[in-house]
Amino acid sequence: MRILLVEDDRPLGQAVLGYLKSKQFSVDWAENLQQAKGFAATVPYAAVLLDLNLPDGEGLHLLPLLHESAAHPSARPTVIVVTARDQVSDRIRGLDAGADDYLVKPYDPEELLARLRAIERRRGSQASSVLTCDAVTIDLGREVVRNGTVPVVLTPKEWALLRVLASRPGQIFTRERLQEALYQWDATSDSNTLEVFISRLRRKLGSALIETVRGTGYRLTAL
Repeated sequence: MRILLVEDDRPLGQAVLGYLKSKQFSVDWAENLQQAKGFAATVPYAAVLLDLNLPDGEGLHLLPLLHESAAHPSARPTVIVVTARDQVSDRIRGLDAGADDYLVKPYDPEELLARLRAIERRRGSQASSVLTCDAVTIDLGREVVRNGTVPVVLTPKEWALLRVLASRPGQIFTRERLQEALYQWDATSDSNTLEVFISRLRRKLGSALIETVRGTGYRLTAL
């Protein structure tokens, strides 16, 4: 399950990031509102852990973008507000703004895990988002890819790239944005690494599936 962590407290953010990755979640970490908007505009998240007090604005300002960028209401991420504000009025305001849940700092990591597992179960019971292009079928919900009738095994880095590209078929993604997807797995990833993994995806899925847009980046052939 893909999660967006929006947290400006670096030690806390690093701790939560490490914990969630140890539980096999895929996590993007934004330290301010602008970074969070960049992630939310291009990646379909299942859940968002949203701090309210950010250096460049209030976290609740991210909610309209999360709702607008979802292809369908059922695809909207579940938003858990995670904040030190413990007043009932703050909780009501967050829920009225469109958040789904509220967790007050400091919290037990096991409580957060339980809430995320519940989200995962709910989403798993819904119909998966399945994309097809010629012989290739991409099931983003179950993380299953087939080329014809043959299952295709992808590495975590290959999946990280494909999820971004498949989130908006036909949309051009910059090299920088795709490198960010690799960066979460390897902090030394660079442009050469990106070329390697694009080449691997093409070998597994077909050379025509991923198009190079010169001087800009890549896009998945419109499905």
